[in-house]
Amino acid sequence: MAGAIANLRRLYAIARILARYDALFPLEPLPAAALPLAVLRRLIKPAVGGPPGERLAGALQALGPSFIKLGQTLSTRPDLLGEDVAGALAELQDHLPPFSGAEARAAIEEQLDASVEDLFGAFEDEPTAAASIAQVHFAVTTDGREVAVKVLRPGIEQAFAADIDLFIWLARIVERRRPELRRLKPLDVIRTFEESVRLEMDLRLEAAAAQELAENFADDPGYRVPEVDWQRTARRVLTVERIAGVPIDERDRLLAAGHDLEDLLARAGAIFFKQVFRDGFFHADQHPGNLFVDEDGNLVAVDFGIMGRLDAPTRRYLGEMLMSFLERNYRRAAEVHFEAGYVPSHHSVEVFTQALRSIAEPILDRPQNEISIAKLLAHLFQVTETFDMETQPQLLLLQKTMLVTEGVGRTLCPDLNVWFLAQALVDDWVADHMGAEARLLEAADEIAGGLRRLPRMVENMERSAEALAGGGVRLHPEALEAFGAAPSRKKPAAVYFAAAVLAVILGVVALS
Repeated sequence: MAGAIANLRRLYAIARILARYDALFPLEPLPAAALPLAVLRRLIKPAVGGPPGERLAGALQALGPSFIKLGQTLSTRPDLLGEDVAGALAELQDHLPPFSGAEARAAIEEQLDASVEDLFGAFEDEPTAAASIAQVHFAVTTDGREVAVKVLRPGIEQAFAADIDLFIWLARIVERRRPELRRLKPLDVIRTFEESVRLEMDLRLEAAAAQELAENFADDPGYRVPEVDWQRTARRVLTVERIAGVPIDERDRLLAAGHDLEDLLARAGAIFFKQVFRDGFFHADQHPGNLFVDEDGNLVAVDFGIMGRLDAPTRRYLGEMLMSFLERNYRRAAEVHFEAGYVPSHHSVEVFTQALRSIAEPILDRPQNEISIAKLLAHLFQVTETFDMETQPQLLLLQKTMLVTEGVGRTLCPDLNVWFLAQALVDDWVADHMGAEARLLEAADEIAGGLRRLPRMVENMERSAEALAGGGVRLHPEALEAFGAAPSRKKPAAVYFAAAVLAVILGVVALS
């Protein structure tokens, strides 16, 4: 009860700020919200105007770090808030006033168990950037290397924990009282948000992500990841190589430096494609401030707190779905959704095919440079209610990243399409991963995985059957008869069945 009272008090304080920005509409789905919201609207006159998305973004900015991050997460959910509001939240700036250099120094010394003077030959107390979770200071190590030092905000973990408790409480109320909204998975959205923030607040994990990405691209020239200084990295402090370059969206500066913009765009598209489809591990916060071009023309990424992962089956389904859309093979695109389990089997493939055609044709009929695959995915999510499609959080994160990539592409080369420039890579990947041979190899891997698990499965089945036979678990006689079993101390029939299955699998493998 005490927790509920605290949450209600916090919710009232939040609602007052939302009212000042005339942005109370996200609270309207809450049960019994109509009267309190009407009272707030009468008591508090809005201090700002503008479209709903801009008003909500302003309110979230005023509410602080947790709400800024939540707004960025919700920008991937046009199905929840509408495309216009989600688009406005995508522009939400993750900037907050900096904390003092003295607090940063104290955190570094506490985490690394050494004085700043012993760790760095020079350290800039004035941060170069301050965001909701951390800020960055430039420094020079005692051995002369220029580095960037990222330090978490004091008390940020406790602040996020309190707000996430509130978000979970609200999501549970919505799911319990508004059953029609359960398919949107509000609780899962908050859990995904919680996990993302938790990972962001352990800077050792960000360091590991940077190193993994660097290893993935070790053989790919033209793309760099800053080297991690592990000796000066801990849970609340991250030290990496300092990067010098031009932000990817500063077109005039790139041209003045002599860079080929079309080549940069083609490489950016290729890098994104390799991250998603080759590696299944992609930079999911690749806004222009996190991607630079150095003096040698290399693309250099920074800030690896938000990364996305896609398993091999999801990558294959996604690749085939996108290729089917681009080829206007809407029947196959629909079938892929059913095969992946995204659309329940009781729906009609033909009707879903018709829905996909209605989504894609208005987009694919546009000039090449105006075609947006990210918007194609966004429109697809808008038909989810009709076909009982459940939200796929990993695809929402991907869609957001694709939207940012397309925006960068239009800034660099307004007449080109970043995905069409990567067409050769797409064709090669499709040939390697979606042909008959690739499917056979995938099936062989699944069989091999099954063989590795089979001994334990047989052991578990034997134990269960012996428990049944020994009276450890009692079944009604009619149930035993239905299973063709009888109380007996003989070797369980399940073991013989498993052995027969194993023999068949081994025979298939031998023949192949």
